[in-house]
Amino acid sequence: MASRLAITTSIVAAALFSAASVAAAKTWNDWGAPVSAESLPGSSSQVNTAFNDGCPILSPYDGSLYMASNRPGGSGGLDIWIAPPSGDGWGTPVNAGPTINTSADEFCPSPARGNRFFFVRRLSGTNTDIYVVKKLPKGWGTPEALPTGANAINSPWEEWSPSVYDAGDGNEGLYFSSTRAGHPAHDIYYSINRGPAQLAQGGANSSASDARPNVSHDGLELVWDSTRWGSLGATDIWSATRSSVSQPWDTAVHLGNGINSVAGESRPSMSWDGTTLVFGSGRAGGEGSTDIYVSTRTKVTGRR
Repeated sequence: MASRLAITTSIVAAALFSAASVAAAKTWNDWGAPVSAESLPGSSSQVNTAFNDGCPILSPYDGSLYMASNRPGGSGGLDIWIAPPSGDGWGTPVNAGPTINTSADEFCPSPARGNRFFFVRRLSGTNTDIYVVKKLPKGWGTPEALPTGANAINSPWEEWSPSVYDAGDGNEGLYFSSTRAGHPAHDIYYSINRGPAQLAQGGANSSASDARPNVSHDGLELVWDSTRWGSLGATDIWSATRSSVSQPWDTAVHLGNGINSVAGESRPSMSWDGTTLVFGSGRAGGEGSTDIYVSTRTKVTGRR
């Protein structure tokens, strides 16, 4: 009896410790209900249009909104546009210009520290590659493709949504998705210091499409869109966390509170400080085939 009681007591204590650990580990409150980016005070009426507006991300420098759009005034197909901060929202988007945009599709813009700007360019119907360009005093420099070849970041297939993070010990990590290895749908990969592409482990990948990842600057939180079981529509937004950059991702969590809908949600990205989530959605009530939406959250009291 005594040993059975001791075992029961140990199990209960372990469960309580586990619950306390989970509660203590939570850094953020849940994401709030999303609103159209255009509805924020100060936003231009041209943030969302009757065209396809998506692939949003915020600059870590000044909070400018980078996006991809096929609106009139571009170089052809999808172009990258930049909207400056305005009040609680953003002003009229400006085309990033001919150094970045071509007659092909350019999308998944990703401004990063070091005055760098990553983006994706379509080379053919089945091949897109990731490029990087540096911002110079008089404008953008010449875009350069990231390493290409066997097991490299760029493959003969599709690579989308580059996202840079601190991999520790002075190393830089890059997350992205790809259709390499004969997989008809996207999987999520990462590279350290532009070395070989490695498949992300843990909850980030499934047998379905897992695409357009964005990782927090410390590498401990990931958001992406997926068609995995449990999604409400064509693609939904999921998230995962991990305790360190050397660990696999924990179980994926389907975001609620109206972030996902029966329509498709895609290319979520977090602000540098982690308080703002922007994403594209084709939900009812929008202006075009895809519009940009915003959700915010706050830190749990007492957490840093």
